[in-house]
Amino acid sequence: MKDTPKLTLHRMHRQEALAGWGFIAPQMAGFFIFVLAPLVMVFVYSFQSKNLLFGGTAFYGVGNFRDLLADPLFAKSLVNTLVFSAGVVPLNLLLALALALYLGKGAYGTRFVRSIIFLPVVTSGVAWAIVWKYLLQGGTAGPVNWFLDQLGIAGPNWLFEKGWAMGSVVVSRVLKNLGMNVLIFMGAVLNMPPDVLEAARLDGSKGLHLFWRIKLPLLMPTVLMVSIVTIIGSMRVFDTIKLMTDGGPEGSTMVLVYYIYHQAFKMFNTGYASSIAVVLFIIVLVLTIAQWSLRKKVSYYEA
Repeated sequence: MKDTPKLTLHRMHRQEALAGWGFIAPQMAGFFIFVLAPLVMVFVYSFQSKNLLFGGTAFYGVGNFRDLLADPLFAKSLVNTLVFSAGVVPLNLLLALALALYLGKGAYGTRFVRSIIFLPVVTSGVAWAIVWKYLLQGGTAGPVNWFLDQLGIAGPNWLFEKGWAMGSVVVSRVLKNLGMNVLIFMGAVLNMPPDVLEAARLDGSKGLHLFWRIKLPLLMPTVLMVSIVTIIGSMRVFDTIKLMTDGGPEGSTMVLVYYIYHQAFKMFNTGYASSIAVVLFIIVLVLTIAQWSLRKKVSYYEA
């Protein structure tokens, strides 16, 4: 007995659905195993007194979060994280937007500059941090201080002085990720409607006035997206801190992610480290929601 057209169509739809599920199954399995399950376990561990070295586990309730309030190093790492983000995000966005506007003009040497800017992005983060640690060595051993010495300037011990260490890691991190944001902004710059820009120029708008009143409103949705990604990236920095300063000097570059590593794999206090990770997760989530809630206010153009 032959299948009816309706039955045949139903079978085709079912086969297409099965094929679709087959394509996404590996990605979904990876998400559940390597993202969702560890995230759930972090929340579970945050309510436990768990020692990674001795294997002891006991329910601790909100004790870990109560201990956080009395931990001066946690407070210091939280402030350091905010300071690091406050340095990285504005500097990265301003430089990336300025370079994108310049490169979007197609000026001489655009391809060369674009390649140089993007090279750090494809460079290993470990290699990048090691190179910068060498460049910023104290005395005259490092190339930066050697160059300053030729100018008669005594360079500081960049990575081992409290006043300079945070600024050094901020600059190295900004230069590391600058190229990606430049490319994103360039796409937005090149896709700005030329008729709007031409009409503004005919009306006499130019220079900073053209940028503030026309270009920036057109670019604001991209600025919002890039700022969210950059803030999240700055909140989870680890390799730069670990390899360049190891959280020093005197904890002046100890950020939350590195403090989580310190508690989990140096102090073996997994439960306490998980509670710090939960706090970091909540901070990033709140910041992301707050920024995303602004999308309706910045996703339209108002002349």
